[in-house]
Amino acid sequence: MSIKKTVKAGGHAVSYLEQGAGTPLLLIHGITTYSFIWKDMIPELSSGFRVLALDLLGCGDSEKPQDASYSISAQTDLVSDFMDALDIKHVHLVTHDIGGGIGQIFSVRYPDKIRSLTLINTIGYDYWPVQPITTMRIPIFREIGLAAIDHGFFKLLIKRGVYHKERVTDDVVALFKAPLKTPEGRRGFLRLAKHLDNRQLMEIEKDIKKLTLPVLIIRGDKDPYLPADISQRLQRDIKGSKLAVVETGGHFIQLDEPEMLVKKITQFIKAS
Repeated sequence: MSIKKTVKAGGHAVSYLEQGAGTPLLLIHGITTYSFIWKDMIPELSSGFRVLALDLLGCGDSEKPQDASYSISAQTDLVSDFMDALDIKHVHLVTHDIGGGIGQIFSVRYPDKIRSLTLINTIGYDYWPVQPITTMRIPIFREIGLAAIDHGFFKLLIKRGVYHKERVTDDVVALFKAPLKTPEGRRGFLRLAKHLDNRQLMEIEKDIKKLTLPVLIIRGDKDPYLPADISQRLQRDIKGSKLAVVETGGHFIQLDEPEMLVKKITQFIKAS
């Protein structure tokens, strides 16, 4: 069973789940979620790895300061500080959504700390929202902000990002909504959305092409929120990278096909 812990990283309290022993495997979630999104994958992954799933700054049970940057660049440094706090030298990094953007920057900025990189329905290049998102004008963000009040609407929004609609139960919706129940949680989410800036990935566009570490890109074919162009371009730009398309996966593919993801990730790491 996963154990929830807290560690001081980058001067902030960072919450994370931990299970298993051996080589560290670090899971990084995206916007609208937190460490819970990996709940159906952690038990099986932990049979071969020391699995850690953190909550990014402003998300889940991690600290939500109003005077700190929540940008993907700043969150990348937070991940490095998190590893240092736990005395972890190297990780296999598995990422989703904006977590994938963090993973890309991390692989460029901290190449000695990463053994392999898995990007799942990742953001990339300039195919995703630009800063500033001052009035939640991007539909998915605006809808999620409103949905904090309306359970039914929020459930529909999540269902749009899931291929197997029946898996969006009331319990799953409650997990998505949990951090938004408090003013602090809602402020954390809005601050994270406001700080998203695709220029931080465009700045490493040339560096991405120089990566030599093993990279697996997984694309849920039914993802309605991020275009397939991102995964296809990353696969072209990163020499030796592998692209796996899951036809029965939406944006929240961890809910759709957790067993398939675990299999693909473990096989990829073993072959690396």
